[in-house]
Amino acid sequence: MAPNVEFLLRLGDNALVLGHRLSEWCGHAPVLEEDIALANVALDLIGQTQLWLELAGEAEGEGRSADDLAFLRDAWDFRNALLVEQPNGDFGQTMMRQFLFDAWHKPYLTALTGAKDDKIAAIADKAVKEVTYHLERSSDVVIALGDGTDESHGRMQTALDRLWPYVGELFIPDAVDAALPGIAPDMDKVRSSFDTTLASVMNDATLTVPDSNFAHKGGRTGARHSEHLGHMLTQMQWLQRAYPGATW
Repeated sequence: MAPNVEFLLRLGDNALVLGHRLSEWCGHAPVLEEDIALANVALDLIGQTQLWLELAGEAEGEGRSADDLAFLRDAWDFRNALLVEQPNGDFGQTMMRQFLFDAWHKPYLTALTGAKDDKIAAIADKAVKEVTYHLERSSDVVIALGDGTDESHGRMQTALDRLWPYVGELFIPDAVDAALPGIAPDMDKVRSSFDTTLASVMNDATLTVPDSNFAHKGGRTGARHSEHLGHMLTQMQWLQRAYPGATW
């Protein structure tokens, strides 16, 4: 697969998988306001998915649409980071996953606004406005729960401990990044921005970042996904696979 196609699939798949995960809360969130907020963030991410996967299909040149790429690929063809496919768990785990992703997503998209590819830069410019809100909201919720009751604090620390081993993969550059100078962001700069945001929010949330550099990896290359992705895709892709080519 061409590096530019792989790069675009990573962006689209991250947004698609996390957007679907958040949609699973619809009608099940702790309070109505959170139900609506999670649905809105999910819609933002699915909108970004449409743009990234359309561009990926165009770059691939095989006539595949964004819908084809979303609904007609198997788990091993997905290029999302392992973090976003992790189960929702309780509300605290969902919001910790969201914060960790947002804290990476914002500086990554910000860097892409300066990409030498005008189409990538334009999508990033639109998406970063949405993600700025996502990060603000997830930060506020993590702080409120982390620095809340003993129960909420314990749940948030457990969520951070569980999800932390999936964070490192987001910052590991590879051959795809190296093949796209002027487009792929500098991961060291993205990590620096992430670390600054993380330190500030975790301090306010009275949470302790695990002292470990271990990182699960393989999702961004398609080499390895968790068992959770396959189960998720079974539900997400069911209608299209049961009725191929069906339209409204």
